[in-house]
Amino acid sequence: MADIAIGSESSEFKKGIQAGISIGIGYFPIALTFGLLAKTSGLSIYETVLMSLIVFAGASQYISLSLIAYGTGIFEIVLTTFIVNIRHFLMCTTLNEKCEDDNILNKLLYSFGVTDETFSVAATREGKVSTGFMFGLISVAYSSWVVCSGIGHLIGASLPQTLQESMGVALYAMFIGLLVPSMKKSVKVIFLAVLGAIFNSIFTIGQIMAQGWAIVTATLLSAIIIETAEVMKTKHRGGRS
Repeated sequence: MADIAIGSESSEFKKGIQAGISIGIGYFPIALTFGLLAKTSGLSIYETVLMSLIVFAGASQYISLSLIAYGTGIFEIVLTTFIVNIRHFLMCTTLNEKCEDDNILNKLLYSFGVTDETFSVAATREGKVSTGFMFGLISVAYSSWVVCSGIGHLIGASLPQTLQESMGVALYAMFIGLLVPSMKKSVKVIFLAVLGAIFNSIFTIGQIMAQGWAIVTATLLSAIIIETAEVMKTKHRGGRS
């Protein structure tokens, strides 16, 4: 019976690896760009790879680079990335129901590897998702992200100094690339982005607070205002009906 169980887990792990290959390929250019921008932002290759090893969150790592470039403090960076990744609580709660029962240690280990992409693959899989499948899926995605981050940094180090300095523009282009698809899907995202930009500009230009806190406060305020407006709109519709 033990041999059968081990064989089953091995088979599920292989299925997870197969499902994760497309994610690993998709991460290649994004992680490569992150490593390149990390080099131009002043991070060493060890710091770049370590960030990918510990954080493993694309958007948060890009945001961290811009905050580091502004000279933002550690607490503001951690708080900002925490706000950006709050959605992971919902994703992990959903997967907790979708995945098979297992000990808490295994769940803690593979929950670290939950990203938008790995969540989508696991959540849309038919039936219960096994622990072996999750580990296989995440191992490919995680390895691709970490390794390609390091490769990107090495490529950045070989570029001429002038080109390295000009790569700062690519960081803003990446943010636009991340934002535009969401704006196309939801009008609320457009209002959220515009409102956040307005608040951040007021706080920064008016020198009301430091750049790091300006970003954190602008993000929180715009999210609270938009969500409050959404709730009031829903209640108004409910009252009319």
